Parts: sequence; structure tokens; C-alpha cells
Amino acid sequence: MRISKFLKMVATGPASGQISGPILDGVFGINKPVGMSSAQVIRDCQHHFRPSALFKPMIDQEIANRAQESNSRRKKRRFGKDDIRVKMGHGGTLDPLATGVLILGVGKGTKSLQSFIDCTKTYETVVLFGASTDTYDRVGKILKKTAYDHITRSMVEDALDSFRGKYQQMPPLYSALKMEGKPLYEYARAGKPLPREIATREVDVSELELVEWYEPGTHSHWWPMEEATNFERSFAEQVWKAEKDQMASKKLTPEEEEADTKARKEHENFKRKSDETVDALVYDRLGKRVKTNNQSRKDKDPAMMSGALGEMPPAAPKPGKGSNLIPETTNTDTPPWEGKGPPAARIRMTVTSGFYVRSFCHDLGVKVSSAAMMAELCRSRQGDFVLGGSNCMEFPDLGKGESVWGPQVESMLEQWNSKGDTGSTQPALRAKQNKSPKAAQSSVSEKTEPAEPAEPVTASSVD
Repeated sequence: MRISKFLKMVATGPASGQISGPILDGVFGINKPVGMSSAQVIRDCQHHFRPSALFKPMIDQEIANRAQESNSRRKKRRFGKDDIRVKMGHGGTLDPLATGVLILGVGKGTKSLQSFIDCTKTYETVVLFGASTDTYDRVGKILKKTAYDHITRSMVEDALDSFRGKYQQMPPLYSALKMEGKPLYEYARAGKPLPREIATREVDVSELELVEWYEPGTHSHWWPMEEATNFERSFAEQVWKAEKDQMASKKLTPEEEEADTKARKEHENFKRKSDETVDALVYDRLGKRVKTNNQSRKDKDPAMMSGALGEMPPAAPKPGKGSNLIPETTNTDTPPWEGKGPPAARIRMTVTSGFYVRSFCHDLGVKVSSAAMMAELCRSRQGDFVLGGSNCMEFPDLGKGESVWGPQVESMLEQWNSKGDTGSTQPALRAKQNKSPKAAQSSVSEKTEPAEPAEPVTASSVD
């Protein structure tokens, strides 16, 4: 749904009673930088928009509205009673380590954000072969390493055929953490089988193309250095077995199911007892969050997805807790393999909402009789919003002052509110490759960032 009016005149200013000016509503795109949460992008925008001339009428109107509120209404405001900001929301999150198009709504434009849930999206991802991780990307822990010398470009291109069109996709291992209110790892720890099938979703891949092939020794992408524990491997094996059986529509007889349950329980009990002395801390790490001070939490909070595309933006005047969620890593000159290492592939895809790029990377590795993880991710298009297009600005421009970002934002809001097309014919800009000598490594498992204030309207998170 489009905003029907671009300008509305404010009849009463907050103090003078004179016309304050035009209020700008609408939707625009911004290129989210690597390492930053989607919510932090909004907070940084609000930081720059709050004292600006462009959005002063909106702030003035909100001040006037709040001045007329009753005392009971004011008491109902739980947060930000005196903190008035430009009303904003996003139309579908990008996780911290991903880059690319993040759609933002301003004012009444937030009412249109829901329409972006079901729109198609274009991604570019780098698939690194030879190993799998618990998070299906390069920020997780190594679950297994497999042979990769046999993998060729033609083999990968042939394997892509099975992912085109509609199919049922399994979520990543740690994206389906709970079943019947209980975390999946608790079933593994207790030696119990999963009580029901893991929910899948139908996805549609309309375009899928291998755009660049990296022979061994010609790329800078590395596996993570940290190995998963025996408990974590056992847990992953149980879930993967359930997924494999489910996708193959394997139906067990009652006798077979009882025997399978008994065998799993005996195996898990044995594994648990042998692992307890080595993995005593893993249960606390997986099962509950340890309260820490703000600084240590900011240092330890991991990102869920990987994607090292683009350059880090200039620091905001007051960096928020979601400004840099990439954990610090220790550089090493020793790669995690012998010889030249595994090949990698850059793949572009256009998919429906709800598609997990990490799952695709993981499944592609299985398809070529090996393993794989996601090494980079960039969303180059969402609906009509295109990276590098006239309706998507660069994040560093915010730090250059209103003289730089003001005309861009005003033009994008005008474009959104116009009746014409807003850029559907623009091709997606090719994602920038990471120029660092090595892809950053991490030794953290998948967790969400600290709880953040709710935004006015947000769409579902998809990687």
C-alpha cells in the first residue's frame, strides 16, 4: 500500500501557533553496513533525523500532540515519555553480519512495511565447501570436516538444479530451537527422540546462478577455528538424522520406532556420561544466558549470520549497543587445512520470503557429497528497492551531515509517494567483495543480540 499524500500542512505549531511546515512520510532503502543490527540502523537514523530541518515539522507535531495528552495517557507511556524521535520501522531485518538493502519506513510510511513480508528478494552469497558448522555459516563452530578435492564448478552447477523452483526447506539447525516449549538440545541431553517432525516451509527460487567460482587457494575465506564439543556434535547428528528421515518420508513401524527410540536413548546416555567431564560448561552456555555488565555483553554478543561485504561505516557520535556485533578475533597465519584448501562459489538467487540462505549453503554441500557453510551474504534487492539504485542510500552518508543525506532522503520519500514505478526496472548492484586478507573468524554459537526497544512496525526476519 502506498502513502496517498506526500505533504500535509500542520495547522498548529508546538508553541507559536503558526504553520510548522510539511511533514514527510514514506519509505526508503539504506545499505546496511556489516556488523550492525537492523535496530541500530534505525537508532542511528533517528539520531541524525532528530535535530534536522527536514524532519523538524514531524517532531514539532509530535510535541504538540503530546502537550495535549491527558495525564492518564502520559502515564501509559512506558518508555520515552520525554524522548521524542522520528517514528521509524524496518520492513524485514538483516542480521548483523549481512549487508545490503534494509527498507525503512518514516512516519505513516511505517504502515506500509507489512507489505514487504511477502515480496521477493535477491541475495548474493559465498558458499565455502569442506566443513559444516552449528550455525551453517562461518561464525559458528566446526561440526565436521569432509573431503572437498572432488568438487568442481560443473558439479556445483548441476547440483543447483535441485534447488530451483518450489521445494520444502528445512530451517537451520539453531533456527528451530524449541519443540513443544522445550529447546531441542534438551531432548538430546536427555537421550530422547524429537517428539514431532521439524517444521518445514515451502520456498520458491525463481532465479539461481553461479556467478563466480573460486578455485582452491584463490580466495580469502576460512573455516572458523573453534571445534564443536562432543555434545554439540551429537546433538547436531540427531537433528540431522531426523531431518534426513523426514525429508525422505521414512515411516517407521511401531516396533521399529520403539527400537529406534531405545537405541537413541542408550546411545545418548552413553555419550552424555562420557562427555560430562569435558563439556560441563556447554549446558550452561546453551541453556541459559549469563547476566554480565554492558561492556562484556557487547564484546561477547555474537551475530547470527555471516556476510563480510562492504566497508565499516564511520562511527556514530554515540555508538549504540548494536553498532558492532562482530566479535574480536585473533589473526593467525596458519589456515585450518593442509594444502590450498577448499573451493568456494559466489551464487546469486532470487527467492520468496522465508528462504534461509544458510540452509541453502549447508544443503548444497550435502548435495555435492561434502559439507559447506555460508561465508558472505548481501541482500541486493528487496521488492523495488535496489542496492545502488535511486531509492537506496549508503549508510556512511548519514555521518556527512544533512546537506548530504537530506536531499537524498527527501528525494526517496518523494519517489515512494509518487504514482509512478519506484525502481522495479533497475538491476541489482553487484555486491562488493570483502577486501580483507582473510574472512574474519569467530568462535561463538548462534544467539540473538540483547533485547532492544520494539520498533513501530517490522517484518519477519529472513536470511
